Amino acid sequence: MKTIAAGEFKARCLRIMEDVRTKRTPVLITKRGKPLAKLAPPDDKPPDILGDVWPGRLRFSETWFRR
Repeated sequence: MKTIAAGEFKARCLRIMEDVRTKRTPVLITKRGKPLAKLAPPDDKPPDILGDVWPGRLRFSETWFRR
């Protein structure tokens, strides 16, 4: 895992975020040598919370969402 100072992250954040996304390697952001935050790539598929809890048992109609 790569470590980077908060000031450097602030100056190059968009480039660092793109590197994390493409290379899929997390970055540890530090402030005064102490860990502050960890930037990690997202999961390939976001979790389906309702589908995992009630698979095939919960359905929403389109009219329910319209008010």
